Amino acid sequence: MYQEITIVGNLGDDPRMQYTPSGQAVADFPVAVNKRWTAQDGTPQESTTWFRITVWGKQAEVCSQYLTKGRQILAKGEMKEARAYINRDGQPAAQLEINARQIIFLGGGVNNASANGAGHRQTEPEFTMEGDDVPF
Repeated sequence: MYQEITIVGNLGDDPRMQYTPSGQAVADFPVAVNKRWTAQDGTPQESTTWFRITVWGKQAEVCSQYLTKGRQILAKGEMKEARAYINRDGQPAAQLEINARQIIFLGGGVNNASANGAGHRQTEPEFTMEGDDVPF
């Protein structure tokens, strides 16, 4: 059997980088996918679905280095699990978790600010990363 999910959305926060006890890099970050439409009565409607993206190995390191909150990406991977929660409006919602095999950076470059506050533009890779190091 095979499954694949593809999403396009914006990072809800900067990637969180960690290492497993064996030294394997892993990063995760939330991505919001927004849907907008007009209802039959003409009022604009919007809904947001949140995904938790996990990437491994070199891809995790590249994502941690170049992605920041608000950046648009395309992620392809395998659905891991869904978690229910209550959103800010008190409504039930779900967060879907994806193990990403491929991350494509969209929307141009990033203006990163370093820890000392000096903003500078970093050159980002001219390629997409595919997860050959995913540990499953």
